[in-house]
Amino acid sequence: MDIQEYFARISYRGSHNKPDLATMSDIFQHHIQAVPFENLSIHCGESIELDLEATYNKIVRKKRGGWCMENNYLLSWVLKTLGYDITLLGGKVYVPELDAYSNEIDHLLLQVELDGKSYIVDGGFGMAYQLWQPMELISGTDQPQTPGVFRFQEESGTWYLEKVKRKQCVLNQSTSTSQNVENEVCRRVYLFTLQPRDIEEFRGCNAHLQTAPDSLFVTKSICSLQTADGIRALVGWKLTEIKYNYRDNMDLVEIRIIADEEMEKTLKEKFNITLDKKFVPVNMSRLSLF
Repeated sequence: MDIQEYFARISYRGSHNKPDLATMSDIFQHHIQAVPFENLSIHCGESIELDLEATYNKIVRKKRGGWCMENNYLLSWVLKTLGYDITLLGGKVYVPELDAYSNEIDHLLLQVELDGKSYIVDGGFGMAYQLWQPMELISGTDQPQTPGVFRFQEESGTWYLEKVKRKQCVLNQSTSTSQNVENEVCRRVYLFTLQPRDIEEFRGCNAHLQTAPDSLFVTKSICSLQTADGIRALVGWKLTEIKYNYRDNMDLVEIRIIADEEMEKTLKEKFNITLDKKFVPVNMSRLSLF
């Protein structure tokens, strides 16, 4: 594994001599705009391995993406290699349709200690709730980013991440999301504690999420990528492209349905992904990702 090869993969040409916030933020920004959040392996008959070398080969050499346990595990290696103080943390994702958090840990994120402050680095959530910068670990303070205003709330040692949502201008309403989701003002994203985790603790979760019949990742094929001014996401056959804050507190949303014969071309042109095996799109779950 070669840090220069990783930098080439994410088109990062900045300096990396000093492990400071500006460098970390810049690398992070390049990562999320180059490496998709995706679970396409599940829908191509491939298994997702929780192995750093396998993840490196997949994301860096094969120019694929991955989910949280791949993206953030790779980022932990990158940041450690550059001299940052990294701790793996475990989170539980909020499910809006159930108004509840997962029962078990199902999300990997990173804590970085830097210049006497703590930051959360999470390059593996994807969709419209993907952080665009590291967030300082402070409770109750709005931290505005391009996708919207994020903040942490801490209660008795448990930290909650939430995002204040903007209004949306949807160009083609017929394929839009449910009214309940559209009317949300603030979305809870996930909770976590600061208990250090080992990658081995995520093996069960990694296996369960790609095999359980009721797993969101089994019932939906997902590929999302952050862009210079928004996000694009292919969920099943639905391609959604969002331009953030195109008018004051308003995101522009364009949705179209992709035909099966367009899939390969769409993945290549929109996400720079070429798959080795036959991809079968799936969208059986009603759970909203926006």
